[in-house]
Amino acid sequence: MKSVKFFLAAAALFVGASAIAQDFSDDAKYGKWGATAEERASNIGASNYLKEALDAKDFAAATEYFQQLLNNCPKASQNTFARGVTLYKNKAQRARSVEQKRMYVDSILFIYDQRVIHFGDHAKNGKDYILDMKARDMLRYCTTDRPLLRAGLKEAVDAAIESGRVNLDIVSSYYKNLCEDFEYDDEVTSDMVLAEYERLSPLFADIAAEDEQYRDIFETSFGTSGAASCENLEALFSVKLAADPANEAILAQAVALMSRAQCTSDFFFATTEKYYSVKPSSETALFLAQGFQGRGENSKALKYLREALAVETDPTAKMPLYTQIGLIEISERNYGAAVEAARELRSINPDSGYAYFILGQCYAASSCPDDKIGGASVYWAAYDAMAQAVNLLQSEPEVQKAAQQLMGAYRGAFPQQEACFFAELSAGDRYTIKCGYAAGQSTTVRYR
Repeated sequence: MKSVKFFLAAAALFVGASAIAQDFSDDAKYGKWGATAEERASNIGASNYLKEALDAKDFAAATEYFQQLLNNCPKASQNTFARGVTLYKNKAQRARSVEQKRMYVDSILFIYDQRVIHFGDHAKNGKDYILDMKARDMLRYCTTDRPLLRAGLKEAVDAAIESGRVNLDIVSSYYKNLCEDFEYDDEVTSDMVLAEYERLSPLFADIAAEDEQYRDIFETSFGTSGAASCENLEALFSVKLAADPANEAILAQAVALMSRAQCTSDFFFATTEKYYSVKPSSETALFLAQGFQGRGENSKALKYLREALAVETDPTAKMPLYTQIGLIEISERNYGAAVEAARELRSINPDSGYAYFILGQCYAASSCPDDKIGGASVYWAAYDAMAQAVNLLQSEPEVQKAAQQLMGAYRGAFPQQEACFFAELSAGDRYTIKCGYAAGQSTTVRYR
């Protein structure tokens, strides 16, 4: 350390001698460094010493030079403030207590604020640039002081919007923190969350692919916040859509947020139907179908599913449509239509558990008076189909459980041994179903 201090002292003497020899009387060139030539020489020297002290990690000396420059010539150079922040970050890193670290962090924030005062009107590195850097440091140092952090982030966002130079990562960070604070801070109201969503969402309208992650953060923050209730969302989007009812972006936004909030109002379904009319897709049709099915409006559900099938060309995208059609048709006791959907599904994916889940129920609903055992043969085919469903639906535990229960019911409907004896059927014999929706299916004779 002695050698470092000797180096700084030698440097000071050298620069000092150079400064004395140099003419600082030109006000236009050196006026920002002080009122007199002597003051200017001293302050320019201090600026050089500050850099050297930081490089040498002599933070005590650096503090003295920084204070001199801040007190005597704050408008001389932005480097003063950049180096001041570096100085106090190093001090914060070496703080010996929480209180001491907080004091140094307060100094960092103060330096940014002073830089805004003296260089806020800089064309390139002005207010928006300075507050953006301040916000990033606040995300590092001020996470426990939520009101302070929230205010600093908002200040940076406001300055960026004013300048037209917006960094979407800071916007998304600000809004994420605002939504998180809504849960436990009474000062953050639902009106604030909604108002900021409306103000900031246009910033994410036309963005580069690399910025989509920030839009996801922004939208998810709003969608998962308690402020995004169905009532609040309806109030927000009813006004927007009244002004521009066919706006695809607004419709898409409304559908995404209201579906995430699990809204079931007439406004929500009307909005989703409008979005589907503007931009038809199998995904939206399936969503509408599930919604209308939940409301008991199966005819509407089937309408959208079949419309989507008519235009969908991707076989993979057709699978959930056929699945939903099959399930709805079963609930309507339209077993023929359900069988047709299930067979289409199986033709796309022979390992579809849902195809067998649907077929098993249709087989069991068949009438087969020609089998000489009271029509009970259909339960063999129904049991076989449901067993395949159980095997293939391991990723769908709730549906798999329903299939297992149906297997039990079908087993209980197997014919008795006496009935099979009179029909000349023995356990283990191969048997082909003669009628019903399972006609042509090969199965095995089993007793109850």
